[in-house]
Amino acid sequence: MKQWLNDLSVSAFVAGFVAVLVGFTSSVAIIFQAAQALGATPAQTSSWIWALGLGMGITSFGLSAWTRQPILTAWSTPGAALIAATAGLSMPEAIGAFLISSALIVLFGVTGWFERLMGRIPLSVAAALLAGVLTRFGLDAVLSVKTAPLLVLMMAGAYLLGKRLWPRYAVPSVLLVGVLVAAGQGGLHLGAVDWAWAQPVWTTPTLSLAAVVGVALPLFLVTMASQNLPGVAAQRAAGYEIPVSKSIAATGVVGLALAPFGGYAFNLAAITAAICNGREAHEDPRRRYIAAMMAGLVYLAVGLAGGAVVGLLAAFPRELVAAVAGLALIGTIAGGLATALKEEQHRDAACLTFLVTLSGVSIAGIGSAFWGVVAGSLALLAQQVRRR
Repeated sequence: MKQWLNDLSVSAFVAGFVAVLVGFTSSVAIIFQAAQALGATPAQTSSWIWALGLGMGITSFGLSAWTRQPILTAWSTPGAALIAATAGLSMPEAIGAFLISSALIVLFGVTGWFERLMGRIPLSVAAALLAGVLTRFGLDAVLSVKTAPLLVLMMAGAYLLGKRLWPRYAVPSVLLVGVLVAAGQGGLHLGAVDWAWAQPVWTTPTLSLAAVVGVALPLFLVTMASQNLPGVAAQRAAGYEIPVSKSIAATGVVGLALAPFGGYAFNLAAITAAICNGREAHEDPRRRYIAAMMAGLVYLAVGLAGGAVVGLLAAFPRELVAAVAGLALIGTIAGGLATALKEEQHRDAACLTFLVTLSGVSIAGIGSAFWGVVAGSLALLAQQVRRR
């Protein structure tokens, strides 16, 4: 506890808050769509937020405190999109599928199968994967100038001035300026916030072949390929060697415990993790774990407060969230590209990985992060065959 207090900083707390802000506001609508696709009641939908916030909070805080590394977790966004597109399944059948998916995540974590796979991916390809995932957020920040020019340009000015005068607090300055400008423009919509605590709602699971084949297996695949894969890449690109197998197993165990309440899938974060393990969180890499711990506490508050906190986060203008995310990730994107292109022998494979990942292409329900690694790996294989 004493060490945590010594390592605590304003920049780490703000980085954790921004990570939660970006994570929730960028995809919380998909969670509501997924719950509604299964016929969830308002109480069950609130329970989903409770379970997801609790699960991310426990794993982010616990893993970061245990390893002293910034390990941030998230819900599976492509998994939520997959659930939202599901038709004809009842809530109990879906809960059963969630349990099967989480059990498979535990299996791949405990056996170390996933970590052995990650060990075969070169650092340059992993860094290109990270850069490709994050560059989309940088582009979104630039494109936000179209709809909110004054807000975004003021935030960009705060970032440039902050990097010049107080680099450690550049991102907090961006967030503060963004909130003040948005409030002055009447862009903060706080009136619709419902100040109420969330209540967990238990749903007894049932197993069906249709749910296992149609939800459990695809949910497991997209969570591992589209979420955990770039999540590990983000940690490696930032210079952290986290216990991959144990961390993934932990997310699966928490998923097993919270699935009956709506915690459908948890995984290592990539985009939001980059906010916590970058220089904006702290100049000293050994003290950045506090940012992920703070994010864990905010996630816990989000889960307990349920709809109230979700409404509060949703009160921020979309352009504000896009700008603060894009500006906070500039350093990480630049570092990822520098690492990806450093070794000439891996440069073509890294560039191909970056482009495919950035494209956002989705094939068979699996996102571009996975296909970027496939493209880069094939390029490396072709190089090895050519040398032989």
